[in-house]
Amino acid sequence: MQEKNIQQEELKEEIDTSIDEETQTEDIKEEAKETDCEDNVCDINDKLEEKKLQEEIDGLNDQYQRLQAEYANYRRRTQQEKETIGLFANEKILTDLIPAIDNMERALQVCENKEDSMYQGIDMVYKQLQSTLTKFGVEEIEALDCEFDPNLHLAVMQESVEGVDANKVVMVLQKGYKLGTKVLRASMVKVSC
Repeated sequence: MQEKNIQQEELKEEIDTSIDEETQTEDIKEEAKETDCEDNVCDINDKLEEKKLQEEIDGLNDQYQRLQAEYANYRRRTQQEKETIGLFANEKILTDLIPAIDNMERALQVCENKEDSMYQGIDMVYKQLQSTLTKFGVEEIEALDCEFDPNLHLAVMQESVEGVDANKVVMVLQKGYKLGTKVLRASMVKVSC
């Protein structure tokens, strides 16, 4: 009987051991499942965080490109403004030189002797003033025999002239000048009607 008891006890121990092993195996499986779930959750969280970071990078990249384009436009605008300012910076001085040129032309018309040193001196000064205006981009406005343009010409007289179409400039009373596209002084003209 003792042997039976010992066998029963051994059998009981084996059963307990196998139950413990099964329990441990189930615990390990449950832990593995929990770990897998945690790993899946971590993977999903990592992917979400990665996606947010990528969106933030894309947003910053877009912002950087816009800023770069804006800066390029700013540089282009300031360069154009500098050129415009440079062109028109001397406008006041050039406008004040125009009456002096008119007076030189009148003096040249009045001189009778073209070989006189006075005439030659006035002519030299006149040519120097003309070259100064040309150097700074001032041009004379063509008017004689041209179509009347109210943007370039100032009509002070109107006369019917045979053989000339209407609205044509027939006489220039005072020369006009322009700086680039800007009119410094309109040509004073007589127009046919």
